[in-house]
Amino acid sequence: MKKILIPAFALFSICTSCNDSSTPATTGTTDTTASGNTEGQKNIAASDVVMNAFQTGDVSGLDSVIADDFIDHTDRGDKKGKDSLKAMVKFVHENFKDMKTDKVRDVADGDYVYTWVTYSGTSDGSMGMPKGPYKISMIELAKFRDGKAVEHWSFMDSQDMAKMMPPPAPNKK
Repeated sequence: MKKILIPAFALFSICTSCNDSSTPATTGTTDTTASGNTEGQKNIAASDVVMNAFQTGDVSGLDSVIADDFIDHTDRGDKKGKDSLKAMVKFVHENFKDMKTDKVRDVADGDYVYTWVTYSGTSDGSMGMPKGPYKISMIELAKFRDGKAVEHWSFMDSQDMAKMMPPPAPNKK
C-alpha cells in the first residue's frame, strides 16, 4: 500500500495548495521568516504553480519552476528530472479525480519551503489505499535554487498512515 500511496503523494505536493483549480486556499497562512521575504515569497509562489499542475493536470507551467536536475526523494528511491514529475502529475490527476487539498500553513526559510497540507477524497481501493473516504495530513518540504525546486521530501502523519494499513494478521500461537 505504501509503495503506491507515498510516491503518489510525494510528487503530488512539492507545493502549497488550492481548494479548487482556480482559487488559492484562503484557510492557510504563509510565513516567510528568515528568508529575506522576497525570495521566500517567490519560492512559495513557485510551489503554488506545482500544486496548480496537480489540480488541473496541466504541466505546462512546471518548466518555469522546476530545475532540470530536480530530485524527489521517495520511499522507492530518488525520482529524477522534470519528466518524472510531469508523469506523476498526470498519474495523480487521473487516479485521484476528487482529491482536494487544504494548505494549513507554509513557511519559507532560506532555500526551503515547508508546507503542511491535508489531502482528502475517496479511494476506489485500487491504488493501495482502502476503499472509501480518506484524509491525510502531510508536511511537504521543497528546496529551491534560483527560484526553482531542486529537491522534494514528503512526511505523512503516522496516525493517518496507520489508518490506511491493513489490520495485523492474527497471532498464531
